[in-house]
Amino acid sequence: MLNEWIAPVLSFIQAHEAWAAPIAFLLAFLKSLAFVSLIIPGTALLLAIGGLIGASGIAFLPIWIAISIGAALGDWVSYWLGRRYEATMRRSRFALRHPALMGRAEAFFRQWGWLGIVGCRFFGPLRATVPLVAGLSAMPPLAFHLSNWASAFLWAGALLLPGATTAKMLSP
Repeated sequence: MLNEWIAPVLSFIQAHEAWAAPIAFLLAFLKSLAFVSLIIPGTALLLAIGGLIGASGIAFLPIWIAISIGAALGDWVSYWLGRRYEATMRRSRFALRHPALMGRAEAFFRQWGWLGIVGCRFFGPLRATVPLVAGLSAMPPLAFHLSNWASAFLWAGALLLPGATTAKMLSP
């Protein structure tokens, strides 16, 4: 199923390079939203866009910035939802069935703080849920935002560079 939509998107980007950055932004934004990220297989497509950068000469910088901003804004929305709806989420059926999870999450942020945000950005299963939990755990906004934005730019570079450089090396 994933291959069914990677090829058409990549073909569209190749034919319409002006859409590369907006598409990359949208994919990164959706991949960074808690729960939405579970149904959007965007990481493979973002990696493929990195390869497309190297193979077809699409500019790296606009796509890197678009992915970074999309990821940071998606995480910001998830963090805001956690802060805004903390009481509601703590009373949810899931939270009531798994009370130890909140305690472990809060202990995680006490121990790791902003490094937890940075580290989890690079671990797929946690990437989109950690900002929500950071909001629920009342992580200080400044610490969250600084680590969120810095890690978004690092993650976007780590996502794009392997494909961009490999494709460039392999192209004649």
